[in-house]
This record gives sequence, C-alpha cells and structure tokens, in this order.
Amino acid sequence: MKAVILAGGYGTRISEESGIRPKPMVEIGGKPILWHIMKIYSAHGINDFVICCGYKGHMIKEYFANYFLYNSDVTFDMSNNSMEVHRNKTESWKVTLVDTGEGTLTGGRLKRVRDYIGDETFCLTYGDGVSDIDVSASIAFHRQQGTKATLTAVQQPGRFGVFTLSGEDTHVRHFQEKPEGGEQPWINGGFFVLEPSVIDYIDGDHTTWEREPMERLAREGEMSAFKHTGFWQPMDTLRDKNYLEELIQQGKAPWYKVIQNQPVNA
Repeated sequence: MKAVILAGGYGTRISEESGIRPKPMVEIGGKPILWHIMKIYSAHGINDFVICCGYKGHMIKEYFANYFLYNSDVTFDMSNNSMEVHRNKTESWKVTLVDTGEGTLTGGRLKRVRDYIGDETFCLTYGDGVSDIDVSASIAFHRQQGTKATLTAVQQPGRFGVFTLSGEDTHVRHFQEKPEGGEQPWINGGFFVLEPSVIDYIDGDHTTWEREPMERLAREGEMSAFKHTGFWQPMDTLRDKNYLEELIQQGKAPWYKVIQNQPVNA
C-alpha cells in the first residue's frame, strides 16, 4: 500500500520557519516532521510514499537525495573520489517526489499524482501533523465500511478557557478551562484511507480536497470516520512546533510509541 503526503503548501502561519524551508521540512527532535510522519506509516508496514511537493520542493528532494549523508557514518576518500558507508541508518522506503506546483490546492495536488498511485487502496495525509494513530486499524476499518473514503476523526483539546455569555448578559454563567473530551467537536485529522475513485471527484488544480470532493463524498454516503481518541497534533504555528519539541525533549512524545515501539514517559 502507498501513502500520499501533501507537502506543497506555503505554511504562512509558521512563517518564522517556512520562510527558509517548506513546512514539512521544519525539524522537531532533529528530524523533519515529514520524517516523523513517514515513520508512523512505516511502523505499520507502509514504506512506499508519494510526496506532493510544491513550495521549495527542491529542499525535500535534496533531503532524500542526500539521506545517506544525513543518517549514516561515511568516509570520503578524496584521492579516489569515493564514499564508503559504514553504518547504514537509512529506511526501507521507496519515495516518489512529484512537483505538483506552488499554487495548486490540496485536491489538485492529489489529482496530479494519480498516475503514481495505481489502482489499489491508498493512504493520504498532511505533511504537518503527527499522531499515535493505529494506521493498520484505520485501514481495516475502511475495508469493513466499504466506502470510498475514510477520514480520521479527532478531538483537539481547547487551548483557552470557554464560558457561556448570551444575549445582554454581562456575568459569566459557566466557565471551564481548556475543556476536553465530549465538549469538543470531532474534526478532520487527516490520515485518510482512500480508494483511487475519489480522484474522480476532483476537478483540477483549484479544487480543495476538503471542500467539494469531501462534501460530495459525504452527501453520497461514501465517507466514513475512524475515531481516534489518542494523541494528534498539527504543526500550524511556532507555538505548535515548540510544543512538539518540548514533548520530545521530555520523553513524552506519544507518536514515538508508534515509531520506536517504546514506552512513553508519564
């Protein structure tokens, strides 16, 4: 099975980083967040990736072209113009990098890689979010549902306190700091499982995957929701990046439990 990763956006809300590199290449724990996402899939046996590049896509291509240099111990013999790899720390990945255009929207990017996907069920996610999702379980759920598309539904805890204030009230009647659980709506967390036929719902470069295609799939009863109640966190802002970095530094990064199959510190 293949996993398609949308990695072409500008990342304007994290411009402190995306001004010099594409957002999927912003590092947490010394590795690009794109690497973390790929490791999540790899932990579930998915090692064939199609990366939808766009803004500063050459940097993503250079990263994989030089993966040996970044992740292995090497000796350069300048007199013989040779390189010897001592400890190979690379992955068993096949990575297809496709230039899908700088201004292309999410649906358009997916449509542009149609020829690389083939005719089998595939995964799709965004290049800026990590999770301890059970990818294997989501695939099994998708097949059980028999729909063309399955999204991962998540609930993200609120960052701020909420309170009730209606009409002409000037007194707060109810307040709760950072509500969690049932009070939060289910939202699209990416980590889709899709049938190739969903690409027929996309008109072209100016189609947003989350709008017309997903809305139509839902109307036709072809969209299932795999509920994930564990960890999920996008990296939309510098604050998000710092939060993810802090989790790693403290040994409390839940998605590492998926990547490295090791206990997460409480």
